[in-house]
Amino acid sequence: MGKFITRRILWMFLVLFVISLITFFLMRNVPGGPFAREKPLPEATVKLLNEKYNLDAPVVEQYLDYIGDIVLPRITTGKLTPSSAEDYLVSIPLSGSGEDQKTLQWINFGPTYKSRSRSVNDIFRENLPVSFQLGVAALTIALAIGVPLGTIAALKRNTIYDYIGMGTAILGVSFPVIITAPVLQYLFGVQWGLVPVTGWEGPQYAILPAFALGFVNAALIARLTRASLLQVLNEDYIRTARAKGLTERSVIVAHALRNSLIPVVTILGPLFAALVTGTFVVETIFGIPGMGRYFVTSITGRDYPVIMGTILLYAFFLVVMNLLVDLAYMWIDPRIRFD
Repeated sequence: MGKFITRRILWMFLVLFVISLITFFLMRNVPGGPFAREKPLPEATVKLLNEKYNLDAPVVEQYLDYIGDIVLPRITTGKLTPSSAEDYLVSIPLSGSGEDQKTLQWINFGPTYKSRSRSVNDIFRENLPVSFQLGVAALTIALAIGVPLGTIAALKRNTIYDYIGMGTAILGVSFPVIITAPVLQYLFGVQWGLVPVTGWEGPQYAILPAFALGFVNAALIARLTRASLLQVLNEDYIRTARAKGLTERSVIVAHALRNSLIPVVTILGPLFAALVTGTFVVETIFGIPGMGRYFVTSITGRDYPVIMGTILLYAFFLVVMNLLVDLAYMWIDPRIRFD
C-alpha cells in the first residue's frame, strides 16, 4: 500500500509537470497576446508591459521563473508589503519581528494581467471556496438521487418503477443545465417565491443551483448504477448467497450493491474535480461568484497566469481524486490489491 501511494504521488507530480509544460508553451504559440486590444495599444506601452511581466524574456526562462515561484519555497526577511506579484498562498512567520522578521513563503501563481490590484491567489481565495461549496452540494444531491434511483430501477426491472426511474434519468440527460436552471428559477424563484433566484449570501442561495447541477449528474449516476447492478445480480456468487438462505436485503446490500458501485466510484473522481472547480453556465445563470467564469474569460483575454492557475488547479483536483478512487476500490472490493 505504501509503495503504491508513493508511486502514485510521484506520478501525480509528473502529470502536473507535463500539463504545466504543454499549457505554458501552447499559450505562447497562440496568436495574439495578453495586451492585444481591438484598439491597439502604443508599441511603447506594450513594450513596458512586456518588460514588467518578463514577457520579453526567452520562453524557457519564463517557464522556469513561473514554476520556480510555485514549487520552490523562499524565506524572506523584513516586513511584508502587499503586492500582486509577490502574493503567496502559504506565508508562515518563522522568527523575529519588524525588520528582522523571517517568513516562509510558498506557491505564487503570479498576478493577473487584467487587474493591477489582484493576483491569481486572490482569485483562488475569494472564488474557489464558493465553487467548492456549490460542487460538494451538487455532488451530494447527485448521489442522493442517482444511486437510489438506479438501485430501485435495477431491482424492479421492467416494472413501473424501472420505467419511471429511467424515464427521469433520460429526462435529466436530455435537458442540459442551461435549460433546467432558468426553468427552476422561474418556477421556484419567480412564480412561487420559495428561494432566491440569484446571488450567494447564504445556504438558501445554493438550493436551486445545486439541484440544477446535481440533477443532471444524478441522471448519469442512476443509469450507470442500474446497468452495473443488473450485471452483478446475474453473477454466480449472488445465486450462491441466495441458495445459502441469506435474506434478500443482505444479498443486495452486502454483496450486490457494494460490488456494483465500482463503476460509479470511478466517475466520481473526474466529476468531483469538474464540479468543485467551477461550472461556467450555472454560476453565470445564478450570478454566483465562483471560479467557472475564469476558465473562459482568462482564455479569451489571454490572461496567462490565470489560465495556468485554473488549469493546474483542475489538474490537481483530478489527479488527487483519481488516487482516492483507486484507494476506494480496495474498500469496496477486498479482492483488489495494489502491489
